Amino acid sequence: MMASIINVMIILDKATSVISTGIRYIIQLHDLHSMKVQFKVLLIAENSCCGPQVAGMTKEKTQWKEFLEAISVLQWVLTFLFLGLSCYILIGYLMFTSLWPLSTLYFIWLVIDWQTPERGGRRTLFVRKWRVWEHFRDFFPINLVKTAELNPNKNYILGCHPHGIMSAGAFACFSTESCGFAETFPGVRASLAILAGLFRIPLFREYIMSAGLSPVSKPSLAHLLSKSGKGNAVVIVIGGAAESLASSPGVNTVVVKQRKGFVRVALEYGADLVPVYSFGENELFKQVIFSEGSLSRRLQDLFKRIMGFAPCLFIGEHFAVLPYRTPVTTVVGSPISVPKRVTPTDEEVDHYHRLYMEALSKLFHEHKVSCGLSERHKLRII
Repeated sequence: MMASIINVMIILDKATSVISTGIRYIIQLHDLHSMKVQFKVLLIAENSCCGPQVAGMTKEKTQWKEFLEAISVLQWVLTFLFLGLSCYILIGYLMFTSLWPLSTLYFIWLVIDWQTPERGGRRTLFVRKWRVWEHFRDFFPINLVKTAELNPNKNYILGCHPHGIMSAGAFACFSTESCGFAETFPGVRASLAILAGLFRIPLFREYIMSAGLSPVSKPSLAHLLSKSGKGNAVVIVIGGAAESLASSPGVNTVVVKQRKGFVRVALEYGADLVPVYSFGENELFKQVIFSEGSLSRRLQDLFKRIMGFAPCLFIGEHFAVLPYRTPVTTVVGSPISVPKRVTPTDEEVDHYHRLYMEALSKLFHEHKVSCGLSERHKLRII
């Protein structure tokens, strides 16, 4: 008995040593890149665009703090990539075990609850205020910048650009409370609208609804803009999957020229349009961009048409999964007043679509230098 206890103690001691070594290795990998990022953060903090929140990030972090940040971002990346598939596998597996009644009961619940995502969902401040999101924010860091007031007695559609690979800026600013959206825009409630198909994934749908995410579908947008009172800000990443395929460091390309559906919805419900740009979003991952017409690009486009999202071949730092520690500054522009039209004409849609693109371009050029870009950077709208 004593020998067994001693053996267990030896194994625990060795395991502790291995874990400690692994943690030190992860932190050491981050040190060199952190030095580069601190310089960039200092440069950004000197400008008015980023304000005191980013400036406060310039103080030296402890190794434990950097480790928590890395783990927080890692769980977010793994959730983005694998949690939906894992939920399918789990539910399917349980059907062939003695716990099959759990899967059966959940499927009954799923049928009953099928329309809930399009009726406002089940957002909870408990999930949106998790401490993990603060560590997630600080990893880059991500900062929310206000350029104009949003009247809480109106509804809004915020068009967020660019999509990047995983839309880290949009997620942190509009699906968590870590960046202080509620305090920055009092009386306005942000709801990030994402691919509707994600809300058909069992279990996964419960998680994303708790964070306040909604489907980017007509019934969902109609509910948020007409049946949930005033002070609603629906955030749509306009470029979607097509824009993610153009994401690359040093590139500022947005896909919006032919995307007019969000403008038509804004006119139908009298919701003001607000351009949003996340500077640094495209710097978080490096992506292999295939040329137009190539076999690889045609396969990506085919997958996008079938599934609604595009498979990107990307790489980050440290095990190729973590994004680069690059500051992301999400700048919310001034609202464009939009009248309510029950049946908007094509001319009205084109007019407000043009105003939106002009406002987006103006927002980019007014803030690009103060947010870390050079004067020569241009915004490409396709």
